[in-house]
Amino acid sequence: MSFTVVLAVAIVFAVYVVSIYNGLVSKKNRFHNAFSQIDIQLERRYDLIQNLVETAKAYMAHERETLEAVVASRNRAHAACNVARNQLDNSAAISQLANAEGSLTQSLGRFMAVAEAYPDLKAAETMKSLMEELTNTENTVAFARQAYNDSVMEYNTACETFPANLISAPFGFRQGAFLKIDCEEKKAAPKVQFR
Repeated sequence: MSFTVVLAVAIVFAVYVVSIYNGLVSKKNRFHNAFSQIDIQLERRYDLIQNLVETAKAYMAHERETLEAVVASRNRAHAACNVARNQLDNSAAISQLANAEGSLTQSLGRFMAVAEAYPDLKAAETMKSLMEELTNTENTVAFARQAYNDSVMEYNTACETFPANLISAPFGFRQGAFLKIDCEEKKAAPKVQFR
């Protein structure tokens, strides 16, 4: 073989390896961006919950325990989100976020059940508005979670398939973690019925 042929084969191989590497980087960035979309909506959710609790305090003075449970769940979920944001390839961090979000959803459900007993609270325009925004945000989070999981699946598949798997491990491409909420009741947005 001539030197030119060997050089041409080496160049083609190098271009092929670089294209696989760049494809993995692109897919990794895509799933990180998908988590950023979840993160934006979760931050909005945390702010809405805080405003909701503040609004309800005036009406629900005797329900301090319920309000404190919602605030505590919100704070745990917010902390878990901050950890997960920087560890998207850590399944334990993502699982902790999913569990904290599930607990927050359950706390909100209990809050809504208690709020039903306060007609003045149900009639308050601020409360109605916050609840509507929260429900819309919950739906947006669900869609963003699906997009994130789709992006993780695409990235993980790219890392596992041949010949990319020969490049992904040596260059430190670790699999992304799915954001799953195991319990069916946790998957649903809180049902709000102010009339």
